[in-house]
Amino acid sequence: MRYRAFGRTGLKVSVLGFGCWPMAGDRYGAIEDDEAVKAIHRALDRGVNCVDTAPAYGGGHSEEVVARALETRRRDVILVTKCGVKPPPPGQLGPLRDSSRANILRELDASLKRLRTDWVDVLLVHWPDASTAFEETMRGLEEVVTSGRVRFVGVSNFTGAMMAECIRTRRIDVSQVGYHMFDRRQEGETFPTCLTHGIGVMGYGSLGHGLLTGAFTAATSFGDPARDWRGNGVAFGQPIFRGDNFKTNIGVVERLHQEIALPRGVPLSQIALAWVLGHPAISTALVGARTPAEVDANDAGTELDLTGEERAKIDAILTGAAGRVREFTPLRPAMEPWGAEIPAGGSA
Repeated sequence: MRYRAFGRTGLKVSVLGFGCWPMAGDRYGAIEDDEAVKAIHRALDRGVNCVDTAPAYGGGHSEEVVARALETRRRDVILVTKCGVKPPPPGQLGPLRDSSRANILRELDASLKRLRTDWVDVLLVHWPDASTAFEETMRGLEEVVTSGRVRFVGVSNFTGAMMAECIRTRRIDVSQVGYHMFDRRQEGETFPTCLTHGIGVMGYGSLGHGLLTGAFTAATSFGDPARDWRGNGVAFGQPIFRGDNFKTNIGVVERLHQEIALPRGVPLSQIALAWVLGHPAISTALVGARTPAEVDANDAGTELDLTGEERAKIDAILTGAAGRVREFTPLRPAMEPWGAEIPAGGSA
């Protein structure tokens, strides 16, 4: 396992981070808790030292599974959780965003109980909240650091402009954003700010939310969006899983497999991870795994370096992707399109 500086925190983070969204049990289909615990243990045994969860993942269930897994290994990991998203009142659509000081304190208390720990290493605001001033949010984050219950703080799914406003009140230690071959918006949106200010970056969706595993075909159906969010067709503002876009993207994935992965003699998932880790802004690439076998499949990608020629060929193949958008507008719901689609063959 390789390790990188986690921004200016002084921490060294494994380039592969364990993402616990699938352990919510309600977003990627059923997942068995015992297997999930074994998967985390396998990842730690292989050198992963970053575990990322959130109270919004399965109404706290993911945090409870993480607590089981870390019962005797808490000090071995950089534990990351989030705040600022809460369930709606009965009968109201949600989730609701609330990054007020009071809610940050309330959510942190609840997370620490579920995680069965006295502190978290990183606390992130999960999504920007239009109804709370960033100054209040950042002062709330500073308060939990001063209290000793959180070591470092940051934001998730914030635009570059939002981050600049936050920094006026308090330093951002860590940013978490979606980044993979089918979503390169952060290369222009937040990565320059992170590189300038020494902000650690956690990239999620590293395998294109499963698209870059090579496990899907044009006939794949994700079924009810209530059980698997990809059934809605939209991934964080981009309809890359929808209808003909999905079929086109399966063709792009097949080309990546044939022209890049096969000549290297490695699975496409390892190429996808190496591609994410090739960006200098990235500290750790988050990947979810439901079983120890899935952990093993991802691990080797952390040791792979792509050549300039391979990266150029990947760029050329990715121009054929469908459903990408230029806009990054995280105040809107994550599973609706955020802008006009870039035509396949167009420049992102």
